[in-house]
Amino acid sequence: MSKNSVMNTYGRFDVTFEKGFGSRLYDVNGKEYIDFVSGVAVNCLGHSHPTIINAITEQSKKLIHISNYYWNTKHTELADKLIKNCDHSKVFFCNSGTEAVEGALKVARKYGKLKGGINKNIILYMNNSFHGRSMGALSVTGQEKYQKDFMPLIGGVKRVEFNNIEDLKRSFDENVCGIIIEPIQGEGGIIRASDEFLKEARDLCNKHDALLIFDEIQCGIGRLGSLFAYKEFGVVPDVITIAKGLGGGFPIGAFIVNEKAENVLVPGDHGSTFGGNPLACAVGIAVLNELIEGGIVASVKKKGQYLKEKLSALKEKYKVINEIKGMGLLLGISVDDPKAFMNACFKKGLLVVTAGEDVVRILPPLNVTKEDMNAALNILEDIMKEMHV
Repeated sequence: MSKNSVMNTYGRFDVTFEKGFGSRLYDVNGKEYIDFVSGVAVNCLGHSHPTIINAITEQSKKLIHISNYYWNTKHTELADKLIKNCDHSKVFFCNSGTEAVEGALKVARKYGKLKGGINKNIILYMNNSFHGRSMGALSVTGQEKYQKDFMPLIGGVKRVEFNNIEDLKRSFDENVCGIIIEPIQGEGGIIRASDEFLKEARDLCNKHDALLIFDEIQCGIGRLGSLFAYKEFGVVPDVITIAKGLGGGFPIGAFIVNEKAENVLVPGDHGSTFGGNPLACAVGIAVLNELIEGGIVASVKKKGQYLKEKLSALKEKYKVINEIKGMGLLLGISVDDPKAFMNACFKKGLLVVTAGEDVVRILPPLNVTKEDMNAALNILEDIMKEMHV
């Protein structure tokens, strides 16, 4: 088995995984790991969940792909289920978070043109944000390290300081067509948007007839304790981008719009060859059934609180953790050397991932058991003991 044929675009760990069950992964040598990366908040039901296996097996026997020239039953069923659980009216399906962001940006651009003419085209975005790797999503990603080698990016965008209400007010005028915000910046270091900042963004969008876009790709689909993250902040956006957990590991993304924006895109404006295919949508339905009717989303806050309490005790005992961040099961610990901490976890069989300058993310499956949480906490304590000495 050669690795030389794969393009070198990731700083991968020296491990090759072969199988997984629940919160556990196993490499080709049989070593077990506790997976608290979850495919970066993707595997909301862990690995090899029978609900997902059954959905893939049964749907693959019937219909996998037909193209969007035709309707399919799973496409409409998943759309109905999403709309039933939010304050919005229409869904567009794609294959990834980046594609969902691209679609949302197009909605905002066309909405601006329809409402205010050709000059109403400015999209505001936040410093320290991350929205994806395509040229459009990269243009509204507020981290230069991801952008610098790919300049020039698309124009008509303007950066705002995250959580700075005065800067937001200064940046907003009648030429703004949309603003994109992560309610919690994941890649940027588990940084929460303040309620006041989000409310001001909502008020300014109302005042200037612009679209408020929430990127819930990492923080949505139950990870904060509600199916949609916006419900934890008391502000309803016009557009929501989702992906990651929606398929529980199977590629699927979507953007969802309210009545304000539901008729902006018309036939010919946007498309996705594989978007909304029956197999992906069947998996999405199965995942949502498990999360909602299965009570998993309802358990997230309690699990998150348990982890926070245990991490707080470790913080006080060993003085290695500087700060505990996040909500629900989107958590982070600030440490002096996050890369060294992550590598120490890896050596002891716990998978975690860094974010921002000083944060280690803790992203267990949403159905994580107390046993697996305690096993992970024991590894974290062992590492902190060694670092404390």
